[in-house]
Amino acid sequence: MTAGNPSFCYALGSTDAEQERLIWQAARLAASTERLFRDAGIGPGQRLLDLGSGVGDVAILAARLVGPSGEVLGIERDSRAIARAEIRVAAAGLRNVCFTQCDVSQIESDKPFDAAVGRFILQFIPDPAAVLRSVSQFIRPGGVVAFQEVSYAPLRLFSAHLPLWSASVSIIQETLKRAGANTEMGFALHRVFQEAGFAAPAMLLELQLGSGPDFTQWIYDLLCSLRPQIHQHNLSLEPLGDFDTLPTRLQTEVATSKSVAPFIALVGAWSRKPI
Repeated sequence: MTAGNPSFCYALGSTDAEQERLIWQAARLAASTERLFRDAGIGPGQRLLDLGSGVGDVAILAARLVGPSGEVLGIERDSRAIARAEIRVAAAGLRNVCFTQCDVSQIESDKPFDAAVGRFILQFIPDPAAVLRSVSQFIRPGGVVAFQEVSYAPLRLFSAHLPLWSASVSIIQETLKRAGANTEMGFALHRVFQEAGFAAPAMLLELQLGSGPDFTQWIYDLLCSLRPQIHQHNLSLEPLGDFDTLPTRLQTEVATSKSVAPFIALVGAWSRKPI
């Protein structure tokens, strides 16, 4: 079988720095993603399809959940990301993960999957419902779809007391929107799942908070990955002042406020394919 649906454009690039950012981000999100997968019924012996594997974090997490008797196939377009993912899988001692370089519109499989999963992937796809409808043909009846996506609305709301943080978030969100991403894909999952032929999903929103330098650094790193897109879409970093000192000033702002800063809200959703 082969899927045949629209492609997507990843706005954050594929530099070494972006790969490191993804690994840092994955470590922070791992517990939330694992909760979603367990709630969805993902467990030992299952065969999983991971869409948009990147450098392999979701595939590695899923591989540990399904165990040695299970299997994970990761789909990724970027050959550099796959190379990094394969090194990390080998270092983790996992033998039940493999990756295929292709677009989400070019998936092929003659054997059904028990679940299709993904994190921060559907936001970059022009027609996510069409992609999920296509992916559905590879999932056995009663099988699971489980995805996590972003919502910037809570991030904007809970950043209002931090002017510099809020300005940084505003530039990030506007850049992603101009690049074609849906920055409210998380809440759209309820509609998208149903349009793709699945039942209305169970959903959960999680919002992490933090105040330490490691936490505040993520805004700067995200802006660094987005800089080519920021320039391409004629946006300016001038409202943020000296870019090189931005991490220090973000940390100072949070510390001085004696409060916490929010991370991007993570919306998880899962449902089953009709039997």
